[in-house]
Amino acid sequence: MRIIPVLDLKDGVVVRAAGGRRADYRPIVTPLSTTADIVDVARGMRSLHSFGTFYVADLDAIAGRPPNDAALARLSRLDAPDIWLDAGFGDAGKLEAALGHASLSPVLGSESQVDDALLRRFQGHKKLILSLDFFADGFRGPPSFLDEPGLWPQTIIVMTLAQVGSGGGPDLALLEMIMARAGDRQVVAAGGVRGEADIIALSHLGVAAVLVATSLHDGALDRDALARLDA
Repeated sequence: MRIIPVLDLKDGVVVRAAGGRRADYRPIVTPLSTTADIVDVARGMRSLHSFGTFYVADLDAIAGRPPNDAALARLSRLDAPDIWLDAGFGDAGKLEAALGHASLSPVLGSESQVDDALLRRFQGHKKLILSLDFFADGFRGPPSFLDEPGLWPQTIIVMTLAQVGSGGGPDLALLEMIMARAGDRQVVAAGGVRGEADIIALSHLGVAAVLVATSLHDGALDRDALARLDA
């Protein structure tokens, strides 16, 4: 099972996410890095484990503000990581450009879509990742994203933003529901993972990968735990 660390970007630095309340996010304070700089934090994460993939949420781009391109470019030069990027893609040209970038796998976030046109156009692209975005008030996105699983690409993130940083554990019932409809697609869990036991439970459920941040910064997933999970 893949463990993918998360880097939430806002105003050029990594911030600590909590419950999807993005206005409250502040520059991260973590024992893994002396600064909130994206490269410093990524290197700190790699001091725990040789992560090859990072998930990056460009929160400014998602909110319609100028994207954090400079920070992202610096990260891409860090020993050539694979980057899963949610940058609020809502434009076919920008999504197509990202699909053509060697080190990027663009994430099409349901919350950023006004309709399902981009998903229908690019669903067959092997690099496209779909994020089904669930907030405290429920799913955000066009209804067809949930109603028509035939539209789903090969990789789907179940993004439970209300669980992020909450210590409440992953939403297993929601994951089971999505997996029952996903067929042979890869389902990725995001939000609420507290540590090794949750990751083992998700693995038994058949989840292909998990996105984590808080459990890395808080030490619940330390070097030893990551080594065991990688075994």
